[in-house]
Amino acid sequence: MKDNDIRDKKAIAIEYSEDIGVPRVTAKGEGYVAEKIIEKAQEHGVEMYYDEELLKSLMAIAVGEEIPKELYEIVAKVLLFVEKIDGVYKYSNR
Repeated sequence: MKDNDIRDKKAIAIEYSEDIGVPRVTAKGEGYVAEKIIEKAQEHGVEMYYDEELLKSLMAIAVGEEIPKELYEIVAKVLLFVEKIDGVYKYSNR
C-alpha cells in the first residue's frame, strides 16, 4: 500500500450495549491511526461497514461522546447489518 493511501484512510469505532443504553464513539482516527483501528477490528473479528456520510458526521464527535439522536436511525441500520453478519458467521461455523 502506498503512503498516500494510508493518509487518506479514516475510521470510527462505535459501541452499543444495553448496559450503556446509547451508542458511543469509542475510537476514531485518520491515516496511520485509522489503519490501526481497522487492523484491531480485523484481529477481533469485528465487522466493518462503510458509509461516507455517516463517517463525516461521526468524525465530528469526540471519542467517548454519545452519538446524537439525529444519527440513531443510520447507526441502527449499521448495527443491524453487523448483527446479521455476525449471525451468519456464528451459524455457518457450527
